[in-house]
Amino acid sequence: MDPQLADARPFTHHDFEATRRFVDTPHGRIAYVERGRGPVVLFVHGALLNGYQWRHQLSGLSDLRRVIALDVLGMGHTEVRPGQPLGLPDQAAMFRAFLDALDIAEVDLVGNDSGGGAAQVFAARNPGRVRTLALTNCEVDDFDDANEAFLKFRNGLASGGLVKALQAAPGRPEVGRKAFAAAYQRPDELSDDAIRTYVAPLVASPACIDLVLGYFAALTKRDLIAIRAELMAVPAPTLVLWGNADGFFPMAMAHWLRDHLARVTEVVELDGARVFWPEEHPEFLNRKLREHWLTAR
Repeated sequence: MDPQLADARPFTHHDFEATRRFVDTPHGRIAYVERGRGPVVLFVHGALLNGYQWRHQLSGLSDLRRVIALDVLGMGHTEVRPGQPLGLPDQAAMFRAFLDALDIAEVDLVGNDSGGGAAQVFAARNPGRVRTLALTNCEVDDFDDANEAFLKFRNGLASGGLVKALQAAPGRPEVGRKAFAAAYQRPDELSDDAIRTYVAPLVASPACIDLVLGYFAALTKRDLIAIRAELMAVPAPTLVLWGNADGFFPMAMAHWLRDHLARVTEVVELDGARVFWPEEHPEFLNRKLREHWLTAR
């Protein structure tokens, strides 16, 4: 079979597990999955997820790009160096070390949720390594982190209820769907395989749970405020794609990006979509990314 045709197959849970690779960096042993050839696109997933979030891009865009989906520090199967900080600047520094280890000079960069925040820091600090940027629902530097959705999430963390739900979810995926409900437009359609793929590594050991808690403790908008001037000067053409029913990151944040970044080419609003919409609307995302990459100059 032609390898390029083989790359067009749907990317299944078993494909994801079977093709995972690791690369050593000063930050830890970074897990990733890739497919395709050509210019590299780096996808950065959201909180409580891992590179499996981008399985539809691994199959749907590998004819045009070498698609790489990594697991960030504290999530998925990445093995974090002892004592490694987990904040957005540390994630961005890991991206650079990861790309250096794979001898990749520049990327098309795509981020979602807290992965979008880390992508902004990487772009601000490494503008010459970002060919294009695409941001989906994610934090920006003046975002309201005291809204109802964030308060409810933090209360779940503080009470231990979220951790208990995550621990139960691999054996009872319906518990996982309930825990993720605020982030999906159609949480009932999230498959058992997806729930297990996301949650199992997070609760594999007490140390893994500590990393999850450390990840959230390290998130702060101060890290985005600190790079505002550099981010505003990033020359990469930037596509902003936003679900308008997201309780965490409302449309005002997309408008902030439009009004502050140097080269926002388009802001697209998805009616009824929530923060993890890229997983629910993969064909739309793939089409918009293709257009973005082929027209950006």
